[in-house]
Parts: sequence; C-alpha cells; structure tokens
Amino acid sequence: MEPSNQKSLERVVSQTAMKMGNSFPCQICVLGFFCGICLTTLSLAALTSFGTFVFGGISFSTFSNGIANLNSSSDTINMVTQGDCNRKPKEIERIMYSEENVDRKFDERVSILYSAWSSLLNKPFNGEGVGPSRSNVPKAPHFENCELSAKVNKRLDNCVENSSFPPWTLWKGFLDDYPLSATDEQLKFYRHQAISEVAYPPWIAGSDEENYPYTRKVQRDIWLHQHPPNCSDPSVRFLVADWERLPGFGIGAQIAGMCGLLAIAINEKRVLVTNYYNRADHDECKGTTRSSWSCYFFPETSHKCRNRAFLTWGKPWSYLQPTTDINGTLIASHRKMDQRWWRAQAVRYLMRFQTEYTCNLLNVARHAAFGWEAAEMVLATPIKEWPEDATDVPRSDIEQFVWSNHKPWMHRPMLSMHVRMGDKACEMKVVEFQEYMRLSDRIRKRFPYLNRIWLSTEMQEVIDKSRSYPHWKFYYTNVTRQVGNTTMATYEASLGRATSTNYPLVNFLMASEADFFIGALGSTWCFLIDGMRNTGGKVMAGYLSVNKDRFW
Repeated sequence: MEPSNQKSLERVVSQTAMKMGNSFPCQICVLGFFCGICLTTLSLAALTSFGTFVFGGISFSTFSNGIANLNSSSDTINMVTQGDCNRKPKEIERIMYSEENVDRKFDERVSILYSAWSSLLNKPFNGEGVGPSRSNVPKAPHFENCELSAKVNKRLDNCVENSSFPPWTLWKGFLDDYPLSATDEQLKFYRHQAISEVAYPPWIAGSDEENYPYTRKVQRDIWLHQHPPNCSDPSVRFLVADWERLPGFGIGAQIAGMCGLLAIAINEKRVLVTNYYNRADHDECKGTTRSSWSCYFFPETSHKCRNRAFLTWGKPWSYLQPTTDINGTLIASHRKMDQRWWRAQAVRYLMRFQTEYTCNLLNVARHAAFGWEAAEMVLATPIKEWPEDATDVPRSDIEQFVWSNHKPWMHRPMLSMHVRMGDKACEMKVVEFQEYMRLSDRIRKRFPYLNRIWLSTEMQEVIDKSRSYPHWKFYYTNVTRQVGNTTMATYEASLGRATSTNYPLVNFLMASEADFFIGALGSTWCFLIDGMRNTGGKVMAGYLSVNKDRFW
C-alpha cells in the first residue's frame, strides 16, 4: 500500500502542479524566470564579447574577465545558453560588428575629407585625378576665402566716390555688394547717408562698452589722418621710418616701436610711411610686398583716400576699465596707462586688415589644429553620403551675402596662453608653466565648459609639460622650439626669416580671437596681444597675468 500511496501522492502533486502551471499568474512567473535567465546570459555574453573597454578613463577588462569565469562555472547558465537563447549573443555580435563597420566607414570618410581640405590648402583643386572635385567638397567651416576677403577688405580701405569714407555701413560683410535694382533708389540713398554720417571702421568688433574707450572713434580718426585726399599736396608732410632691425629686437619690440612712431607722426601732423621691414624679406612675400609690412597686413597709408580735420581725444586712458588681474587683484591704474591705451589703438590700426598671405597662414594653422574635428562635424550633419553622393549645389543669396560674413569656425570657448621664458629672464620675472596652469584652472572653475588651450611658447619644455595636464586639450603650432638657454636672436636665426615671422603672427592673431587669455605683462608680446584684444571686443573677458609689467 505504501508504494501505491506514494504513486497516488505523486499523481496528486503532478496534477496540482499542472493546474498551477496552467494558471495565468504562474505562467507569468515561469516565463519571467526563464526570460531573466536569457537576459542575464545575453548581458554576460555581450560584456564578454566587448573585451577591454574604457569608460570615463577606467578600464573594465578585469571586470569582464571575472564575468567570463563565472559563466563557465555555472551549470544553470550553461544549460540555458544551449537552448533557444543561444542565438541571441550571436545576433548582438553581428550588430556590434555592423556598428564597428559603420564607425570604420565614418572614420574613412573623415580621413578622405580631411585630405581633400588639405589639398585645397596646398594647391589648386581642379578635380583631376583621384578623389572628389573641388566643387563637390563640403565647405570647410574653419577656412576663410582669403582671396575674396582680401578683395572686400581692399574696398573697405578705400573711399567711395563723393565720400570721405570707405563704404563702412551697417551692412556687414558682403551685403554691401548685393546688387540693387533701379527701383531701390531710396535704399541707395540711406546707404550713402550711413557712409557719410555714421561710418565707423569695420575692423572693430563689439560695442563701445566692449572695448577700450573711444576705440571706434580713434580708429576712424587714425585712418583719416593716414589717408589725406591728395598726397601730392605740399601741405602734407610725411614721417618715413624703417622698422628696427637690430638683432636684439624681437618682433614684439619692433611693433611696439612702430606704435611710438605713429604717435610721433600724429603729434607732428605727419603721415607715417613705413619702409623696409626685415621680417618680410623672404621668398614667400611676393612682388612689391617683399620687405614690406603689406606682406602681412594692409599698408598704413594709401594714395587714394580722404582727409578730415585731426581731432584730439582727451585722456581716455584715465578711465580704463580695471579688467587685468594680477595675484587675484584687479589693477585699476598705473603710471603707463597712456602708453597701454595708445599701443592698443596703434596695433589695432596697423593690423586692421590681413592680407591674403596672412589669411592663408591662419587657414593652415586652423586646419592643423581643428581640421579633423571639423571633418567629423561636417560629415555628421548632412543626410546624404559623401563622397558617394557628392553634388554641386549652387549657393543661395543668403549664403553668399549674409552667412559669408561669419568668421571661420574654431572651438569655443578657447583659452589662449603665451608662456614667455628663456632669455626674457634678464628683463622680467620668469614664471614656471605650473603657475599659468593654476590660472587656467581658476578660469575653468568659473567656466567649467572651458577645456581647450591654444598654447604659444618658444620653449620645448613647456610643450612637454603640457602633457601632464590630461584634463585640458592643447593646440599649438608645429615648429622647432628652444631647448636650454638659447637667446631669442639665435633661436630665430635657426628657424629662418619666414618661419620666425609667420608662426608668431599666427599665434598672435589666434590669441586675439580666443575667448580668454593668460600671459605675462612683463612681456612686450603679451602686452600687445592684450591691446589687440581690448580693441577687438574682448575687454570684458579680462586678462590674467602671471607678473607685473617691469615698468610699473
């Protein structure tokens, strides 16, 4: 009876179990149990297939190996993976493999686009040979059309007919060239009135509150002084000056000296005319621009211009805004305030318009620094594939006349830093790179989205030390730098005339465009960068200096 009773009990339990299994809540529980096992197995298999990967700078390779060992030792998981769930990890592997192919294809396209842009910089791109034609290459957002910009700037540096000013209007960029119909006479009249009455130089960015006092007015008056209506008039007198070229004078000292000569010319009511500029005496400065300032920037005077009575400006340096920080304190005034203000105005005028040559130098520098990231950004934007579906789309009016006024793309925000060391120790207190980075971190605490630095320096040790700050991304020009205590004159001679002039000017202009700046007021070069920024709409960005000017 006992065996019979046992079998009866088993039948009862089995029937009960079947009834429970047929019930909906139980089905849910059982289904959930097996799905849980499947999902767990899939997760473990996926993690194992990843191998070593990094997230937030932390390697997970050890964690993945631990999961693999657990998988091999678990009978339950092994049993389930041999069933219907076994094909799931393979599907995930196929998806992952497909995503890897997509990423690889995207990287290949980025490489092709970067190379195409490089070709545009190095030589005319006529579409012959391998690769896409010039018209089918997507626009490089970090490039400027240098030839077109030079033509526009030339027009903005010469007076229009029956006017004392060039076409400086509220119509920015290329809009002034927009063709007007015969019925647009009223618009033509208002444009002419704007030129005659409220014209201000277009090379000034920002309002009066965003620059040194009277910047727009002073720049207009300097231009008028330097462009008399008739250079043959006996009443017009000149001050002809060569740029200082003694070996001990760096490029910053040369520019500072010319700022002083411009001041003398204005005080004596003479037009400043610069002569031989030794740093432009190289083969890359072509034709009449060789040995001339006009190789890099527009000339300081012209034979086709108008005159206006010379105006004085009072003492605007007496109420400069205190925006320079030294040791955590704003410097409100010092005994060189007038020189600081005037140098800023003079260097802004002398560098008001870049030549096509200088514009191309900046394109090359931006491409080397930002080109790859720009290619990724451009290729992530359009719907169509490139270069497979490359088509030549004509530019619309808004692209040609309105959007073309936008400056070339660069990362924002950007901090520029000039670290002056080497033989400068004989003139000022030299500060180690660590102090510059301390000030950088101080800015970043206020602006946590700032993580990129444009670094200019003559010292290789500074470039090497920058690798010790992985939480910052550094950009710098690819040029041979000093090792040891080589003098600046010897160092520049080793680079050659073209390189020793080109790369400092590129760094100077990039610093003037950056959102923030850290330097040393004891350095003339930093002093000039600060002036360029304070007449370019950057005065309220402030300036953090690692030391005081040596004359304060």
